[in-house]
Amino acid sequence: MSRPATAAAASRPASAAAARPPGRPAPRELAVLVVVSGAIFLEGSDIGMLNVALPAIRADLGLSTAALSGIVSAYVLGYGGFMLLGGRAADLLGRRRMFLAWLAVFLVFSGLGGFADDGGVLLLARFVTGVAAAFLTPAGLSILTTTFPEGPRRDRAVLVYSGIAAGGFSLGVVAGGLLAAVGWRWVFFAPVVLAALLLVAAVRVLPRDAARTATRSGFDLTGAVTITAGMLLVVYGVVRLEHPRDGVLTTVGVLAGGAALLAVFVAVERRSTAPLVRLGILRSSALVRANLGAALLTAAFFGFQFVVTLYLQELRGWSSLETGLALLVLGADVVLAPLLTPVLVRRFGNVRVVAGGFVIAAVAYVIFLGVGADWPYAAMLPSFALVALAIGLTYGPLVSAATDGVRAEEQGLAGGLVNTSFQLGAALGISGVTAVQVAALGSATSSDALLESYRAALVVPAAAAALGVVVAVVGVRAARAR
Repeated sequence: MSRPATAAAASRPASAAAARPPGRPAPRELAVLVVVSGAIFLEGSDIGMLNVALPAIRADLGLSTAALSGIVSAYVLGYGGFMLLGGRAADLLGRRRMFLAWLAVFLVFSGLGGFADDGGVLLLARFVTGVAAAFLTPAGLSILTTTFPEGPRRDRAVLVYSGIAAGGFSLGVVAGGLLAAVGWRWVFFAPVVLAALLLVAAVRVLPRDAARTATRSGFDLTGAVTITAGMLLVVYGVVRLEHPRDGVLTTVGVLAGGAALLAVFVAVERRSTAPLVRLGILRSSALVRANLGAALLTAAFFGFQFVVTLYLQELRGWSSLETGLALLVLGADVVLAPLLTPVLVRRFGNVRVVAGGFVIAAVAYVIFLGVGADWPYAAMLPSFALVALAIGLTYGPLVSAATDGVRAEEQGLAGGLVNTSFQLGAALGISGVTAVQVAALGSATSSDALLESYRAALVVPAAAAALGVVVAVVGVRAARAR
């Protein structure tokens, strides 16, 4: 096992970590966990709050549907396009340095969004906020995984972190409904307050960076440019899938261009003496399965949440606040992940818990396929509760599986990979349900046609969860073989 690559870790005797009872963090470790978990909660709640406030933003600024969609897509583009670069930058340029710098950028541009008077400023604010999150998130995760030694303490810390990450979005939906009722600008100002508090705490708590690898071995600029440009095109192509009628050939061309740049990136990395990404890390089948599972998990969840939100607000006429309160149960994973999941992981292992979570998710989404025009909330609740349980069981173990066994100097890269998978999965899920719903609805405008289009779209998260079961079962068999 590699030791944490931080000055604080290097100065701590190895016997101190070994002597500490398993599962019980040191005060310094606990402080780090609070700060990095707060940052991932900030990122998740920021997305959730904005999604609920979009109708109020459109009404106030007079934005078109395309402009409103662009505000969401701008964040996804910045986040997904720069995530791999952000993960490697944390390893090479310093995790603490990247965390502090990009948390400050997040704070500034979230505040800029609150002062926006037109769609252009909002687009800029959301894109840069997404870029900031792309550097901030893997830096925080790698700080966590290098602060806690591999074993029970790290497993529990990652599960707590992951539960807070998943719960941040769900609770953000509720908070967004409350804040939008006061004024949509508070959806941008509230993250500023939390980011400022986290920044002050992070300066005091986070361990100092070790000597920068990049200054000794050089920074792979060509690799950085090609991977970022390639990912930007891929994510943009995925976002365009939400609008299947807006130039199919253009979308195919964008995706092909992204794939070509990623191929160039691979060729560059093979020849580089100091590669941005060591391609050998992708030879781990367990890591590849974890990342594929991460993409399928968020594709199913975000696609489901998106359709349910449309169903409740467009078909049922519920307000944003009522919708947020209805989906509050999805935030139960913030309790389940740190309490129930560690017990199950210790008993059955990551891969079996992930498999069980995907089975539960598939059942939840299949149940909701029969949604009716006047379903009472009691009929929806079983699916919501099962989804919360599934997320609580799968999110943390997937993160653990994607970072376990990875060298300390590549923890940022591993964090960037898994977070890229989560983000691309979410984009694919939303694009998939949107494309299916639009195609199923056609030119019809009746309530019955709208309901049928939602039912058709709900097949997408059910199918993604079913594929997740297949991937997880392959992982269980591989674990048995080992």
